[in-house]
Amino acid sequence: MKIVLLQFVTLDGVSQAPGSPDEDTSDGFTRGGWLVPHIDETFVQRTSEWLDLADGLLFGRRTYEAFARDWPKITDPADPYAERMNALPKYVVSNTLTEGTWHPTTVLNGNAAQALAALKARPGRELQIHGSARLADALLAAGLVDTIRLAVAPTLLRTGRRLVTGPGATSGLRLVHHEATPNGLLLLEYDTTGQASQGAYEGVAAFLQEERAP
Repeated sequence: MKIVLLQFVTLDGVSQAPGSPDEDTSDGFTRGGWLVPHIDETFVQRTSEWLDLADGLLFGRRTYEAFARDWPKITDPADPYAERMNALPKYVVSNTLTEGTWHPTTVLNGNAAQALAALKARPGRELQIHGSARLADALLAAGLVDTIRLAVAPTLLRTGRRLVTGPGATSGLRLVHHEATPNGLLLLEYDTTGQASQGAYEGVAAFLQEERAP
């Protein structure tokens, strides 16, 4: 299976509390709910298609506990996500949980990198990280993420927890799909390519000559 990161972010990289003002108020954050005004039919259709590719869901403890509290309560058969979210296997990386309440759940204790490497070796399509920004950042730094899918909201918050923070290895990315929704969300898909490349700019002419070289 591939490990695929799905994340909603603002244009300045904030991933905290996209769904409502009280979703995550840690560190005094008061600007949650920033994604909601931009949700449209295209966004719902694409994110539903993304979920169709999942053979499992991967969470950090905090996101898991929030999802385990809320998703089982969504029983409307018309909801585009709930039936699959509730039915898919869940894996939660935690050294404090001993069992999950949102079935079926497997708790991954101990060496998370080893456990996830074993999951990646299993046959299947995608093991998707939903939310769980701290876990996502750690897996990116460890080179375990294969694909990143982002919904970028046209807003700048200037505060809040960002998806990628602190030290760690760089990540090179290759754009494989991009789309703008009617309400201004950018839907971006990248494959990871190892560490980010670097170069020295020596003028437009030299740059174009290098680009045109066979």
